[in-house]
Amino acid sequence: MTELENNQVENANESMEDALNSVQEVKVGDIVKGEVLVIEDKQAVVGIEGAGVEGVVPTKELSTLPVEDINEVIKVGDILDLVVITTIGKDKENGSYLLSKRRLDAKKIWEDIEKDFEEGKIIEAPVTNVVKGGLVVDVGVRGFVPASMVEDHFVDDFESYKGQTLTFKIIEIEPSENRLILSHKAVVEAEKASKKADLLESIKEGDKLKGTVARLTDFGAFVDLGGIDGLVHVSEISHAHVAKPSDALSVGDKVEVAVLSVDPTKERVSLSIKDTLPGPWANIEEKAAKDTVLDGTVKRLTSFGAFVEVFPGVEGLVHISQISHKHIATPHEVLSEGEQVQVKVLDVSPEEHRIALSIKALEEKPEAEVVVEEEEESYELPEESTGFTMGDLLGDALKDQEQE
Repeated sequence: MTELENNQVENANESMEDALNSVQEVKVGDIVKGEVLVIEDKQAVVGIEGAGVEGVVPTKELSTLPVEDINEVIKVGDILDLVVITTIGKDKENGSYLLSKRRLDAKKIWEDIEKDFEEGKIIEAPVTNVVKGGLVVDVGVRGFVPASMVEDHFVDDFESYKGQTLTFKIIEIEPSENRLILSHKAVVEAEKASKKADLLESIKEGDKLKGTVARLTDFGAFVDLGGIDGLVHVSEISHAHVAKPSDALSVGDKVEVAVLSVDPTKERVSLSIKDTLPGPWANIEEKAAKDTVLDGTVKRLTSFGAFVEVFPGVEGLVHISQISHKHIATPHEVLSEGEQVQVKVLDVSPEEHRIALSIKALEEKPEAEVVVEEEEESYELPEESTGFTMGDLLGDALKDQEQE
């Protein structure tokens, strides 16, 4: 053998040795690259780079998502990152190893989710199914939302959530058990808390705001201002007397309110509806012009007269002298609280919130009766005019004493 032939043989041996040395040993758990050689109905055959062997990737191991058509996921010539699941008998013509892309992708997804969990990030995912006890969501891997963690209020039927994409906070994660617990409720509560804080900072005493009646109690109504509930005390619902909030309001009513006070530390907002409404005395000179006849209710009786409510929140005084043509010692003789009466407006003072009323002005005046006064009685004038003044009567009495 010539020297040239010897060199060629040596080079060939070295090339074969180098080739053999370059072939990587494939072990279960290894991450390898595989070129798609053949695509079949339920699997793909790939050549493992650097190993000189082939492997099989079943359709279910191609993606973390369900695969209906394998050709929509991969094509011949694609280079895939794969993990070796197990070996296949050497006599198998389609390859020596079972490979998975899904498990490698899932591992990366779990790593990302763990990072999001550590950083407290909010994630977004679609709801894929509704099951007993909660929702199933897809974040690349299966996540579960317990029913108690879906909303911050009771939900009777979760079917409408299927197909929705929601935001979630990661509550619990255990990759080795494929356990991922999520909460949408935590996100909702955090958003509401942030919105409430911003609202408490922005609203000031005297502001006029729009709101919705959220709930009613015996002492008032809570109005949703769009992030925080403010209280309208029963006394601030109307200018007229309101016995209980449900008499004037219903849940869901849209109302305008005035801010009375804000306490950010206690997260309390006091509101008033009546401060946004015209006052009961607004335009009273038009509603109760002089000589107007009104229907009213006797609200209070005093020694000097009766207070009659003629409009909600508007009371006028019927002086004792204007109650009856007959002389009465007290209003209680002819009137009682709660009685319905007709009154005539004698005078109205809008600035002073005063209305002078009369009942007797609407009654027919009886014929005058002759009253014989006893000598020992005082010279008190009767209700009706006699034509004489007090000075006249006293003057005549003094003349009589001088003559004596």
